[in-house]
Amino acid sequence: MAMRIKSTQAAGFTLLELLVVLTIVSIMSAIALPQYTAYRQRAFDLRALSDLRSVALAEEAYFLDFEKYLSCANQSCTVLPGIRVLSNGVTLAIQAGNTDFTGSATHPQGSGKTFQWDTAGGGLLNP
Repeated sequence: MAMRIKSTQAAGFTLLELLVVLTIVSIMSAIALPQYTAYRQRAFDLRALSDLRSVALAEEAYFLDFEKYLSCANQSCTVLPGIRVLSNGVTLAIQAGNTDFTGSATHPQGSGKTFQWDTAGGGLLNP
């Protein structure tokens, strides 16, 4: 009679396999993290740009009613028609003249870009 030898192999991963997987995950996260940071900065910049455009339109509506522009900053711009609330964190300033106005908007968590609006210059100066 032939005896059968039973092989006992433990199920699981080898150390080499775990190291390879860990290396792949590390490389993928090193690529993804800067992309995610840039994506967030662009999103905050777009908040500032959107608020500036909305306030510029509201300034024009205000001018149609009162024949003058209104200087405002941040949440005080909510007195303009159609503006109920501005985005959190956006720094917005409008300087009104008799027949035109200039404005700027930025977000501290954005890329550092400040968007400028000048009615005499044709609107948005740096898209």
